[in-house]
Amino acid sequence: MAAPTGFREGGGMITVLFFGPVAERVGKSRLDVAHQAGLRLQDLRDQLQAHYPEAFALVSIAAVNGQHERDFSVVLPDPSEVVFMSKFSGG
Repeated sequence: MAAPTGFREGGGMITVLFFGPVAERVGKSRLDVAHQAGLRLQDLRDQLQAHYPEAFALVSIAAVNGQHERDFSVVLPDPSEVVFMSKFSGG
């Protein structure tokens, strides 16, 4: 599947990582996204969910720059690493 508009396969300022069954449903484990000023974690999730609804139906955990994030209104810094995964990503 080709990367959606605004998403790149490399060189982006926000690195999005997927694990376990979420990665399986997205079809890849990494996606780079162009950073936008004021972009919130919820905005990123909404954009990705529109392109990968089956994968995001499983997402229950998010992390930003190595820290578990429960506040989806947090503004993503430039650069950022964001992780989306299901509660049980396998072992």
